[in-house]
Amino acid sequence: MKRILLYLFIASIAIFTGCKKEYAIPTVTENINEDTTWETGNIYILEGRITVLADITLTIEPGVIIKGREGSEANATALMIARGGNLMAEGTSTSPIIFTSVADDIVPGEIESPNLEPTVNGLWGGLLILGKAPISAEADAMQIEGIPASDLNGLYGGNDETDNSGTLKYISIRHGGTNIGEGNEINGLTLGGVGSGTIIENVEIVSNQDDGIEWFGGTVNVKNAIVWNTGDDAIDTDQSWGGTLDNFIVINPGDECLELDGPEGIMVAKHTIKNGSVYAGDAQGLADLDPNSNVDIDKVYFFGIKAGQDFDELPTEYACTFTNFEATLPAGTALTDFFNGGSDQFTTSVASGANTVGADVTSFDGWSWAAVSGALGDF
Repeated sequence: MKRILLYLFIASIAIFTGCKKEYAIPTVTENINEDTTWETGNIYILEGRITVLADITLTIEPGVIIKGREGSEANATALMIARGGNLMAEGTSTSPIIFTSVADDIVPGEIESPNLEPTVNGLWGGLLILGKAPISAEADAMQIEGIPASDLNGLYGGNDETDNSGTLKYISIRHGGTNIGEGNEINGLTLGGVGSGTIIENVEIVSNQDDGIEWFGGTVNVKNAIVWNTGDDAIDTDQSWGGTLDNFIVINPGDECLELDGPEGIMVAKHTIKNGSVYAGDAQGLADLDPNSNVDIDKVYFFGIKAGQDFDELPTEYACTFTNFEATLPAGTALTDFFNGGSDQFTTSVASGANTVGADVTSFDGWSWAAVSGALGDF
C-alpha cells in the first residue's frame, strides 16, 4: 500500500507541568489517494497543496493540529477536498481540530497560540471543500478561486443538491490566506458547490488575509460560525448559494462584514442568514449587496460601528426579506447615517448591551480561540 505520509522523529515538547510529552509530527507531501486517518495527539505538517482525491476519505480525529508550511503563489500550502472526496473532521467542544501555520508553536491540548497574535495572517493557505452541487456561473463546473487552473482537482459545481463532502465540527482555521496572485488569495474556509449532505457546525476563522468563509454556490448549511480579524470580507456569498448560515459572529474584518452577491448565471437560488452578532470595528462597511442579491436576513445585531460604515442597499431584482435588525450607534447619529436604501425601516437602535437579537455566544465557549482569549466579552 502506497504511503502518503513521511514520518519524522518524535518530538519532545515541554508542557506547563514541567513534564515532557511526545508528539508524532508526520509530514504530508503527496495528495491523499487512499482512505487515511490523522490521529489524536499528532501534529501534521502540510508541505504543499494537498488534495483529498475523489472517492477517498480523510478522517481527522479530535485534537489534531494541522500546520501549513509557508509558501505563496503556485507553492501555496492548503488542504483541498476535491469533488467526490470526503473530509470527516469531527473535533469536540473540549478537543477542537486546529488548522494553522508552521510558525505557530501550538501543541495538542492548547487552544490559544503561545507565540502568534490573532492578527497575524497570510502565513499559509487554508481549507477548501469542493462539491457537485449547483452553482450560478458561466458553466456548470468552474475552477475555484486560489487554485491554479493547471490543477483540475480545483473544479467545483454540478447538479447534485444533496452532495455530501463530509462533516466538519469544532474546527479552528488560523493565520491563512496567502497570496496566489493579484486579488487571488485563499479564503479561510472555501465552500465551492458544496451540497446539503455536508455537515458544517462550530467553525472558527482567525486572521485570514482574504475572506473568512466564502460560498460559491452550493446548498450546504453552516451553523455556529465565528470570523475574527480577516483582511477582507468576513462572510462572502457568491454564485447563488442556496443554504443557511445560522448563529454567527463577525469581529473586525478588513473590508465588509457581509458581502452578499447575486447569481452569475442562469441558476438562481436564495440563501438565509440569521441570528448573528456583528462587531464592525475597522471594517470598511457593514454589508455590501447588489441589486440582484437573493438573500433573507433575520435577527442580526450590529455594533462597534464607525462613521462611513453602511448597509449599502436593498436588492431589487428578487423578493428578499429583511427583519429584526438591531444596532448600537455612535453618539449623535441616526439609523439613516448607516442603513441605506430603506434598511433603516427594519432596524431598531438599541443601547449597548440592550440587544434582544444576535448570536448565542455560549455555542463558542471552550473550543474557540476567540472565546478563550476573552474576545467575546462584549457579545
